[in-house]
Amino acid sequence: MIELSTNDLVFSFPEVHPDARLRISFHRTLRIPDDGSEYPLPPGLGSFPLRHVDDFAAKIPASWAQRGGVMMPMYQSEALWMSFDSTWLDDRDTEYPFAIKVATGKINAVTGESWSDGLATAPQDYLVAPEQPWLDGYCVEKGFIRQFVAMPLGSGYSAEEQITGEAVHGGLQIAVFPMKRQVFDQRFPLMDADRMNCRAQAMMAPMADAEMGLAPGGRMRQEIYEDPFGFSDWDRQHKSRCFIHLANSLVWRQVTGHEPPTTPTT
Repeated sequence: MIELSTNDLVFSFPEVHPDARLRISFHRTLRIPDDGSEYPLPPGLGSFPLRHVDDFAAKIPASWAQRGGVMMPMYQSEALWMSFDSTWLDDRDTEYPFAIKVATGKINAVTGESWSDGLATAPQDYLVAPEQPWLDGYCVEKGFIRQFVAMPLGSGYSAEEQITGEAVHGGLQIAVFPMKRQVFDQRFPLMDADRMNCRAQAMMAPMADAEMGLAPGGRMRQEIYEDPFGFSDWDRQHKSRCFIHLANSLVWRQVTGHEPPTTPTT
């Protein structure tokens, strides 16, 4: 099940576990220079607004209506990063784990290869939350990514066009796989009362065109973590997938009747 909650995309798998919920947020940020230098992570400037495309079926492109999902506005002068937040379970002292595939224009952001269903390990084509708290761009080598930046679809600059030579899909594609229920119960058993009390005491101490695509931008250091679990731990029978369409500011106004967020500082 997929729903919107305060501009976050929430994936829920109640048929697997009542607490198997993953929240994905899309954050506005500055574009760092694409000059070959290495830059620190830029600041977050608030979340992008999200809307169900089905709510605007009469005004959106036919391809959006066919694919479904949600839409959000992006100026060409801005970039995005996404964060992953799964449900924290006090009685197990962990968050519920998920495997997450991220693609732009159906180009995998981790491997640079065309989208494929399911999960793969050679090379690993997915992220693991909560191990991976966020993703700012395309993995280009170990320890480095190139920032997700907005580009008009058809300009020739999107990752999709650079790799396939075509501007067909655009947007973002996300697929989420929860950990199997029996594996979760084995790896993270319920804590007894003594362990719960010790943990509670420890926590009291102070703690130190119409459509847009995404292209590789500036270079920054960011680790893509290897799967700390077993490949067979993921429940590939209960995948949930969503398409996130990117609209430029003009189309966003025409479709929703609202202004997009203020253009970020350059």
